[in-house]
Amino acid sequence: MGRRKLKIQRLEDMKARQAKYSKRKKGILKKAKELSILCDVEVVLLLSSPSGKPTLFVGQDPNGLYCILQKVSNMPFVEREERRAYTLEMLKKFYVNWESKFDPLSLPRNNNVDTLKLYEDQLQELKDKLTKKSKILRDWKYPENVEDLNQIKFMEDHLIVSLNGLRNRKNQLAMEQQSKERYLEGTENLEI
Repeated sequence: MGRRKLKIQRLEDMKARQAKYSKRKKGILKKAKELSILCDVEVVLLLSSPSGKPTLFVGQDPNGLYCILQKVSNMPFVEREERRAYTLEMLKKFYVNWESKFDPLSLPRNNNVDTLKLYEDQLQELKDKLTKKSKILRDWKYPENVEDLNQIKFMEDHLIVSLNGLRNRKNQLAMEQQSKERYLEGTENLEI
């Protein structure tokens, strides 16, 4: 007996939906792993089950998620907008073929000029705040320059944020070192 074509629509029964998700999740995770290995690409896949439980798949590189997010954040604004427009166009074609009610063009679309102006304004505002706070921190060396309690509160908050950042970086480095050690132990066990 051959396969029959399924009509793609939301399953109403929660148990059936969860079962279908579970089966198809295995398939898509397998495909993501194969794509990662065959094409030597960084793959990150984030799924959320009908019950709300998230699943995160990261390709072979344990830092894959960080690398991909770093690449996207370093990408120029214009290129990000071009990729966004291309993705919306592909979604439009895909959903037209499936006769779905989803309209990718209904997603919020920003005018590049307006968005760029908004980002420039936000950047200038942040630069002004940074200048002001840097001045406070420079004056921190000399307690007699502190004029009010707000400056002291800001300095305290700055110290707390700095310490938390250092702790996070320390934990990240420890985790990376542990994963490298596990990887090296695994390769040594394979050689024996």
